[in-house]
Order: sequence, then structure tokens, then C-alpha cells
Amino acid sequence: MANIPQRLRAAARLITGKVDPVRHVKMDPVVRPTGTSTVARKTVTVDSAMQLSTVWACIRLISETVATLPLVLYETSDDGQRMVAMNDPLHPLLLRAPNADNTAVEFWEGVTISLCLFGNAYARKEMMGARLIALTPLAADKMAVSRNTQGALVYRYTGKEAKGEYREDQIFHVRGFGGAGDTGLSPIAFARQTIGTAIATEELAGSIFANGARPSGILTSEQLLKPDQRQQLRENIVEPFIGSEKAGGIMVLEAGLKFQTVTMTPEDSQFLQTRAFQVEEICRWFRVPPFMVGHTEKSTSWGSGLEQQLIAFLTFALGPYLRRIEQAVQRSLIAPEARARLKPEFKVEGLLRTDSAARAGFYTVMVQNGIMTRNEVRRLENLPPMDGGDTLTVQSQNVPLGKQPQE
Repeated sequence: MANIPQRLRAAARLITGKVDPVRHVKMDPVVRPTGTSTVARKTVTVDSAMQLSTVWACIRLISETVATLPLVLYETSDDGQRMVAMNDPLHPLLLRAPNADNTAVEFWEGVTISLCLFGNAYARKEMMGARLIALTPLAADKMAVSRNTQGALVYRYTGKEAKGEYREDQIFHVRGFGGAGDTGLSPIAFARQTIGTAIATEELAGSIFANGARPSGILTSEQLLKPDQRQQLRENIVEPFIGSEKAGGIMVLEAGLKFQTVTMTPEDSQFLQTRAFQVEEICRWFRVPPFMVGHTEKSTSWGSGLEQQLIAFLTFALGPYLRRIEQAVQRSLIAPEARARLKPEFKVEGLLRTDSAARAGFYTVMVQNGIMTRNEVRRLENLPPMDGGDTLTVQSQNVPLGKQPQE
């Protein structure tokens, strides 16, 4: 196999489920989205980015929405029937609790947050023999990924709780957007210029209010001042009026002193427009409609109804995250021989739970067209089954010509 390209060998391992042992590993440096300076002269880190309300709101919206959608493992039988794989040990790990410390909501929320920040999410597979019993989350900023001489992926973790090197069959890895590389790309790293400008804008707002929302200026004097006189001016004239808590006072100028304003007002510098534009810019990086994070301008561009807005958000913002997690589960947590039979899938119908009218309309269409039974609908609504509710029914108004009832 020495002449077989590494990518082909990796594909063969994916199909057969065999993994090469770790040896002769050459680690490549990892580019992390921390400590990166910008044109605005602001250092952008994950912590500083999350202090921006728009970044926080976008990541919270995406991660909480993904985490609250049930991830169900379905099984397709030989006769083509599809049902929930209740007896498969992987099902409760995905739906209820991937480990002893986290619920499913907490775990998948952490996975999505990691994807939004670092472009990658990792968890260590805890095995009991050949059976997966738990998934332990690992910090993405402490993981380095490379390949050994056989082309197999090698994961080196520097965190204290699980420090060491791992084979690719020992790690559950969800990659974000990144062009099918070994790792995904970090949105924070690539958005650092936008985020750096937003941080500078926020600091400017803070400095303005720290000065009592008053512009800075210059005190001029008609005569040359001695050092002790300058110190007295600073202590008796300047400092008493610095800070928002000291705003509103009256300044008394003596001995020909004059105050001259030198900074632009927020309106002159288009400060308010800049802050609003930064909200839209950050939302563009995360593909979140601005109105969903409290930015009400242009709120009708995604449709006027809640259902249309939810569908658009699900399709363009959440859809890629859901598909990446589903396929990572199928690739990494399901044995190759069982992948054709088992399929993980998020139940996106949960997005309609807060909209009674949309939910009722969905159930009506599904039942009237013979797609769902009444008991299946009642089960989704946490209602007990009813006699005769397991029969599929359809509307009978539209029948072929020639088969109409004779009067």
C-alpha cells in the first residue's frame, strides 16, 4: 500500500472500519482563533468576541435551537418499514444523555457552540468492549489534528482531563465549513476584522459615556502656565468633570481660559449607523436574520409570517449544522455494516411546537393525505392513543371520473 495515496487509504478505512495504529506522527502547527490582531488594533479572541451582544445572540440562537431538536436514531427493516431504533444502545445516547454529566440538550448545545466558534467539535468515545457507552466532550481549542505516515488521522489533545494522542476511531469529530479538509474553518478567526471593528465601536461607546456623553476638548490660555498651575487646572477644572457620574455640572473658567470642542458628535461620525451596520455584518457571518437577535430594521425581508421565517431560518441557518451532525454520527458512531440500516435524524417538527396554528395545519395535511395516523399525531402531542386511530385515512372528495356515486 506504499504507493496508494493517503486520501484513498483513508477512504478504504472508512468503508472497512479499520484504523491504522498511531506511529511516526509529525504534528503540524494548529492555527487557533485567539490573539489575532486586526486593522482596528483590537486583539480578537473567543472570549472577547463572545462579549459582543450580537455574537453571543447568534451563537446562542443557533446552538439552543439545534440542541432542543430531538436527535432520533431510525432503523429501516428488510421490508422497507422505518421505525425508531428503540433497542439500539446508541439511541438513548443521542436522544437522552451522551454521558453521565450531560443531558442531550447540553451536549449538542456544546457541539454546536464549538462549531460556531472553532469550526470543529470533538468528543472522546468511551467504550465497553465493542459497545459505545458514552461521549465525553473535548475542548476544540486544545485539539490538534494531523495524519500519520499511513494517512490515518491522529488527534493530539493537550487538555488536562484527557491529555494524549488518539486514533480516529477513538474520537467523535464534527467538522464545520471547510471544504472537506481534515478540520473545519473557524468563523471567529475569519471574521476577526468585522469583530475587531465591532469591539472598537463598543469601546468608543463606552468611552463616550464614561465622559458623561460629552465631547472632549482643549482648554486654551492667553498666557504661559507654570507646571504647578497646570497641575491645579487638572485637579480643579478637568478631573471634576470627567465621568458619567459627574455630568451636568457647571465649569467656571478664569484668567482668560477658553474651552474648545475638538471631537465629532456621534451623528457627525455616523456612530449610530456604524453600530447598526456591525450587527448586520456579524449576523451575515453566522447566517442569522438580524431580526432574530433583536435588530428590528428590515425585519420583513424573510417573510411576514412566523412559519415562513422559521422555514427560512431552518433551511439556510440551521440546516447545514443539522446535516453535519447527522452525518458525523452516522460516519463515526455507527458500524459500517449498519449504516444502510440505521440513520440519525433531527426532528425539525419541534420548531412548530410553539405555533399552534402551524402545528395544527401540518397535522391536518399529514392525516388527510394518509401520511400519518391519528395515533401518531396524538403521540406527538403527548395524548393517549384512541381505538381505531392506527388506520391511515384519506379524503374521498376527489375520485376518478366514472367512479362517482350514482344518485
